Parts: sequence; C-alpha cells; structure tokens
Amino acid sequence: MTRSTPRAVLHRAAGSFAAAGLLAAASLAGAAAPAQAADTPVFTFGGPAETALHPYPESGKPKSSRVGITLYNPSEDEENGGFDGDFTLTFDLSGVAGVADVKIDGEASPDCEITGTKAVCEDWGIRPGSQSAADFVVTAADGSENGDTGTITVTGQADGATFTPFTTRLTVGGPDLVMERLPFRTELTPGDKQQAPITFANRGSRDADGVLLTLRYSHGMDIPQRYSNCEYTVDDPDLPDFGWTTALCSVEGAFEAGATYTLATPLTLEATERAYYDTFLYGIHENSAAQRTALRAGAPFERGTGGVLKAIPAKKGAAARGVDLDPYDNQQEADFRTENTADFVAYGDQVAGAEGSTVKADIGFRNEGPAWIGHIRSGEDVATVDFTVPQGASVTSKPERCRAVTADGKYREDQTSPAPRYFCNTSMTVRDGAGLDLPFELRVDKAMVGASGEVTVRNTWLQNPKLPFDPKPANNTAYLILNGEGDGDGSDSGGATEGGDGGSGEPSTPPTSAPDPEESPSGTSGSSTSGGSSAGAAGGSGGGLASTGSIALIASGTAAAALAAGLVLFTAARRRAARHS
Repeated sequence: MTRSTPRAVLHRAAGSFAAAGLLAAASLAGAAAPAQAADTPVFTFGGPAETALHPYPESGKPKSSRVGITLYNPSEDEENGGFDGDFTLTFDLSGVAGVADVKIDGEASPDCEITGTKAVCEDWGIRPGSQSAADFVVTAADGSENGDTGTITVTGQADGATFTPFTTRLTVGGPDLVMERLPFRTELTPGDKQQAPITFANRGSRDADGVLLTLRYSHGMDIPQRYSNCEYTVDDPDLPDFGWTTALCSVEGAFEAGATYTLATPLTLEATERAYYDTFLYGIHENSAAQRTALRAGAPFERGTGGVLKAIPAKKGAAARGVDLDPYDNQQEADFRTENTADFVAYGDQVAGAEGSTVKADIGFRNEGPAWIGHIRSGEDVATVDFTVPQGASVTSKPERCRAVTADGKYREDQTSPAPRYFCNTSMTVRDGAGLDLPFELRVDKAMVGASGEVTVRNTWLQNPKLPFDPKPANNTAYLILNGEGDGDGSDSGGATEGGDGGSGEPSTPPTSAPDPEESPSGTSGSSTSGGSSAGAAGGSGGGLASTGSIALIASGTAAAALAAGLVLFTAARRRAARHS
C-alpha cells in the first residue's frame, strides 16, 4: 500500500459532533487515566470506537464518512470548573496511511501546524462539558482493499492537566444495514392494531454477523409480544418524559451483503386506550457488545419470556463482523394520531389562618384520562395552571415553575414580591393518572370570611384557553378558599400562627350574602373571585393525586352563575386534611 498524506488541522469551534461528544466521551474514551493529584484535572477524548469506510470505487469519487473527535472536561462547576491554560493536541494519522485519506471538515485553524503525518494544534482554555476537538472527513485510500484497517491516536499535553489518550479505528468495507419504511396507518382509534413486518437490507460490502433490532414506542403505543431474545425497559413513570418502552432484540444469523430480510412473524403494534400523539421508532444495527451497551445507555433491562424473534431468509455459517458503512439509514419512525380525549380536572384547597399568619395551600390538576398528552415533536407545554390569589392574602412562597403576572394576566417583571396572579407551566407531557401539584404559601393580610381564588387548568394561549382534547371543560376550574364560613377569623383553625402553617378542614355552606366588612357588625366579608383565562406555558407532571370527589372544589355552570350573582359556591375539600392525617 502507498502512504497517504494527511490534511488535518484542529477545528476550534464546536462542530456538528459536539452534542454527541458528551456521550461518546463517557462511553468510548478508553481506559481510565492514572491516579492524579486531587487538584489536577483529567480531560478525556471521545469519538466512535470504529468507523467503516466505503470501499474505493472502480470509477468516480470515493464516498466519504465522518469522524468527530471531542474533548471532555468532567467538571460540573460551570463558573469555576474551566481550565485556564494553554494546551496542545496531537492527532497521529500514521496508523491509517494507505488505508484512509483524512481531511478536516470546516475552516482550518490558524493554531494548527501540520508536519508529516501529524497535526499539532495549540489552544487555550477548556470549558466544563464536551467540546469539539476535530471533525474529520475520511475516505478509503486509493489502492486500499476490503478489510484494511488502521487507527488514529489522539493525545494532549498541558501544564497542570492530564489528557487520557484516545484511539479510533478506520476499516475499509463493512455491512450497511438499511431499515425499510413501513406503510403504517397513522390516524387511529384506541384499540386499533396493525401488523409491523419489519424489513431490512444489507447494502454493504460485507456480511453482518447477527443484527440488533431496536424498537422504541411512546406511552400510548404497545407491542404485546415479549420475545425471549429481546430485552425491555420502560421509562420511569415519575419522570416528565414520553414514557418510552425500548426493546433490544438480538437476532442470530449471517445476513448477506446485498440481501433483504423480514421478520418471520410480523410484530403487532397497538394503540392503547391512553394513546393520543405517539411515535414508533424501529432500527437495525449489527449486533455487538459495544452497540448493545451504547443503546442500553445505563438503563435496567428485563428479558422477555415468549418465543424467539427471527428474521428470514438467513445464510448459514459465520460472517466477518464489521461496522456499518452508513449509520444514518438504520432507523425509521412513524407518528400516530389517535382519536382520544383526556379529562384535566382542577383541584383547589381550603385553608384558614388568623390575620398575619402564613398558611400553606395545595392546588393543581390531574389527568383522569383516558389519554396521556405529549407533544413529542414540538416539545411545547401541554397546559397552564392559572391561579388568582384570594383577596386579603399575598403569596410568600411559590413553586419554581410558576411566574407572577398582573391581575389581567400581563407580563410582570418583578418576580419576587407578591403578585395577584400566577401562571404555572406543565412540561411537554402529562401522563394519564398524573398531573401537577403546586404548593403555595400565603400570608393572611386581612382575615376575610370566604375569600376565594380561582384555579384553572387551561391551554397555554390566552386567546384560546380551551384544552382541545378535554371533553369536560366544566371541571377545569376549582377554588382556593381562605377562611371559609365556619372557620371564623382562623383563630380556631388548628395551628395557624405567625409565620406558621394554616389549618384546613371541611368548609360549611358558604354565606348567601356578602356585606362589606367595614359596615357589617360581625366584620364578615364577601368572597372575592377573579376569573379570566390567560396564557402561559405549563410543564411537568406530578403523580399520585387523590380522588377528585374528596379534594377538588370544582366549578360547574351553576356555580359560575351563582358567582356572577355575587355568591361564593364551593364543594368540600379534604385534600390537605388527607395529606396531614
């Protein structure tokens, strides 16, 4: 083989592989560095363990592949964890001479000097996290043969720091597994099932020794089969994510270059009763320990107990293991829209406290289903909880996700002093059975019997507050009642003190009139409610909410009419009592 001349320089700016570099650095950086002094930082390089090169063509230009090398600073201190010093990176390309031609993707860095088969690059400062060291464009060298292989070695040097060397391998030829797109029906109803005859081809230059089928589907979809050669994991239901189920299926066999394969038995893809917006991803990779580790990403998997998933036809005999020539065509995906609804039910609270005391109130909503709601593609928030503070009270503590606004829902720059109204965001998912719990603390500035604040779960847009998936808008609003009738001025509410927690209990029937407290001999005031929906993004999903019948102060059409007539209507709220019992 003839020796090739490298054309490589350091690409200082973060490149297209910088985002992937964090994972690559963590999983592929190689052996741990020797023990260092406690104050000596250790930096690691990352990148693919191996990259396959398209064989040099008989005619035309060679097809290129890409290799991204990253530099990782493990410090979690964004402010003070950076390395403030000069450093030198060396890329030794002698190992791929005659195997690959290498050049940098991007503008040449003025801090790099190429000498022979090395690129020596000098720079200053390494921020916490991952950053691009170099993005290479690599092609098979003229005269190289299928199976030829070589390595690029990366090292670094700096006073007061250590770099863990990294090696990435380039190999000419390999399998090229390509997943074919299936013609799914995408407009569904709950319970719909359809066949998924997964089909893939090997368009590479070498056979693949076994394949790893990857299936990933969001919370509303299901594949009922659980094969014994597949392992499964489901996202933590307490996390505000899409509730992905992931299956990794190791399918044995030698899969020939140029051949196409399909599953011996098609999978069954089902839209469950909780389906709404959902996605199914299906991919194919060559089976290897490194590939399985990368796809597991540290999550716990359990093996299925059913039959064995097989692909046909399959050539008997061993095949040389390689690396996929084009990993960008290994996966397909489908989006589904299921005709379904989700009932978002707001809940309020009843609290009581003497003038000057601080009370705690829990408000929010829950999703009584049947559907989960998730904006997988857009990432937009699902809903907003819109809370109006009861008259005579001021908020002293709010959830971090809530932002203060003016009484009419306008932007408010001051987010520290008490506001008359708050918008609280959900995340881009709200699962069935979950919701949003919002603990507030309020100071009783003036004891007023039956003061109430509205709690509404709504769309994130002020101009269009209706939740498009919710068929029961009447239960989207509840109330926070402060010192309801029967609680008096809160002095006998059971524990409300200056700066302490307010008690809560069963509210009695609200008063039928609301005299001015300044004119009434009893000092009784009427309820103060402030409605109106306005926009705000809402995010996060909580769980474990109690039954609406026992905790929510739900507004109905009748209640709305009564409020318009100057009455305060509410239902019994035991939420806090249940929590503190």
